[in-house]
Amino acid sequence: MDPAVVLVFILSCLVLLSLWRQRSERGKLPPGPTPLPLIGNFLQIDVKDISRSLTNLSKVYGPVFTLYLGMKPTVVLHGYEAVKEALIDHGEEFAGRGSFPMAERLNKGFGIIFSSGSRWKETRRFTLMTLRNLGMGKRSIEDCVQEEAQSLVEELRKTKGSPCDPTFILSCAPCNVICSIIFQKRFDYKDHHFLTLMEKVNENSRILSSPWLQANHNQQSEFSLENLAITLSDLFAAGTETTSTTLRYALLLLLKHPHVTATKQEEIDQVVGRDRSPSMQDRSRMPYTDAMVHEVQRFIDLVPTNLPHAVTCDIKFRDFFIPKGTTIITSLSSVLHDSKEFPNPATFEPGHFLDKNGNFKKSDYFMPFSTGKRICAGEGLARMELFLFLTTILQNFKLKSLVHTKDIDTNPVVNGLTSLPPPFQLCFIPV
Repeated sequence: MDPAVVLVFILSCLVLLSLWRQRSERGKLPPGPTPLPLIGNFLQIDVKDISRSLTNLSKVYGPVFTLYLGMKPTVVLHGYEAVKEALIDHGEEFAGRGSFPMAERLNKGFGIIFSSGSRWKETRRFTLMTLRNLGMGKRSIEDCVQEEAQSLVEELRKTKGSPCDPTFILSCAPCNVICSIIFQKRFDYKDHHFLTLMEKVNENSRILSSPWLQANHNQQSEFSLENLAITLSDLFAAGTETTSTTLRYALLLLLKHPHVTATKQEEIDQVVGRDRSPSMQDRSRMPYTDAMVHEVQRFIDLVPTNLPHAVTCDIKFRDFFIPKGTTIITSLSSVLHDSKEFPNPATFEPGHFLDKNGNFKKSDYFMPFSTGKRICAGEGLARMELFLFLTTILQNFKLKSLVHTKDIDTNPVVNGLTSLPPPFQLCFIPV
């Protein structure tokens, strides 16, 4: 038989199989755009702005809809109510980790970020317990962050007010905090071993973040050396890149909005002064600074579509049937940019987290760390670092832009899962 005929026959069979599978599944799943054979709805998604694509589709199909990314269905949850209902009200059922082919090849289902089921539960429980034993959530960790903040300031002083790209220095600081927790030691920013570690962390930065353990290799246990090594890698990746990116974006936004910077520095002068290091006890007396840090995280929308979840069992959700194992995309962007909760959500405005009396105002819509069972394990540490690092920097420096504020571009550069700030330089002028 002619090879071309055989090829056409095989392709035809694949197309028919795809159509049959999609038709049988779609009747049970939430509504969504009609998928094409084999490629599904890929042509209806703008990879440069996935969040906007999901928002546009939600206007047609509602807050719960189905997309086919290839031949497999993915259920999208858009808006606060749908995300909360799934990740909080039905947290156990939506606690699986969805399909993530690149991570599956590299991590093999191990670690704390991309694992599922009993392995994820045991690894997360062990990681949190061990981190607490090493000081997480205690005063000793705040001491580590304060020490690193001062080291960061000294490193910035070495720029002598000259233009610089802060990317590398801002990556060193949170990475060193993780080193202080895991290894009980911080490193000089020029230490050869530390630079090698930074290089490895950067290589794995797109994949996201336990301590060491001397243990026998037991195939029946989740605590194999391979799992522990990947968990440790997860901690460094997530604990370094996400915080450093947020810090970098924060500096860019402060350059763009000098009135915000001036108000924050005035609050620092009133509450902290210049003769001591900022501490977490200061935060309750610094509502504007607290609001500014929250607004940075809301505005930059670091991980717009979250990491993919999966349902751990067959579930009826809002009158739809979602079979076990179905990948779930939760649009954090739709929550963080909800116009009812945050007026003018596309505008950087710390007032989104302040009440009419200037006091800090919490919001249930604040989900930059996700929410529910799989909320970021390092949320508390990240919040501490962002507050102390930014406050210490602005206590010691004025920020000088190389261009006029109107020419500063704050639009994100999409890089895989995360939204990165565009490259920029600034001057740190000692005060």
